[in-house]
Amino acid sequence: MPRARGTMTVLVTPFTEDGGAVDLPALRRLVDWQIEEGIHGLVPLGSTGEFLAIGREERQAIVEACVETARGRVPVYIGTGAEVTGDAVELAREAERLGADGVMIIPPFYSVPTEDELFEHYRRIGEAISIPIMVYNNPAAANVDIRPETLARLARIDTVRSVKESTLEVTRVRDIIELCGDRIDVFAGVLGYESFWLGAVGWIAVCSNLIPKESARLFELAVDESRRDEALALYRRILPIVRWVGGPRYVQATKAGFGLMGASMGPPRPPRLPLPGEQRVAFGADLKRLGLLDSLSRLHAR
Repeated sequence: MPRARGTMTVLVTPFTEDGGAVDLPALRRLVDWQIEEGIHGLVPLGSTGEFLAIGREERQAIVEACVETARGRVPVYIGTGAEVTGDAVELAREAERLGADGVMIIPPFYSVPTEDELFEHYRRIGEAISIPIMVYNNPAAANVDIRPETLARLARIDTVRSVKESTLEVTRVRDIIELCGDRIDVFAGVLGYESFWLGAVGWIAVCSNLIPKESARLFELAVDESRRDEALALYRRILPIVRWVGGPRYVQATKAGFGLMGASMGPPRPPRLPLPGEQRVAFGADLKRLGLLDSLSRLHAR
């Protein structure tokens, strides 16, 4: 498969209504709907997928369901981050064995590794697999900031091919490209629209769970077609949704959005709590104003 590009959805993990089990039929319906709506790729078991709340048997079932349902129509990158290097190696090997097209790996998030320790962590994973690694830089969540200079060093590892850059410093895109050239593809984690104009080849988006067609189209308008005015107009239209699913409520708000749009994905797992009632009402008003409350009818009807 060619190098990944475009808008890739970091998928929610659907749970049963009591939160006790993964709802695999709902996950398969979600994967099919995302692809039919034109999304360019999928990333299960990222932060939005509540990867830290998922058991090992559940992980395997999720990977199998996503890979089998996608059937090669779009690339599927699996989140395989772990605090211990050996665990991260094992998860990455499992993803490759189950047919993933790549893995997305957040750095160890408690031990706060040095640059040398980061390099060793990714080197050991990279030498254990043959599929591409997307480094996930999210210092707000991981307590580790992988600076462009550090990423340039990680780019020496053959299987490190891309980065999801989730800071709010859009100039990081410029600096990464300057230091790494074509060795590293840059995907925005937060500032998708803004990053496209500085050379990002994609966006690992949360909002595209709810609006995959619009999120994919934003990339196409900005990058493939260079239609700046239309891209900006679309960005401004979807910005309320981007904001709702940003910040610390990204899981809760995304799952609330699905519920409001008639396709429940179950609750988040504790310690996360469902979106409070007053916020849910306000979110519903934005969805209605944007004409999105009925947009999941085909997913709900499956």
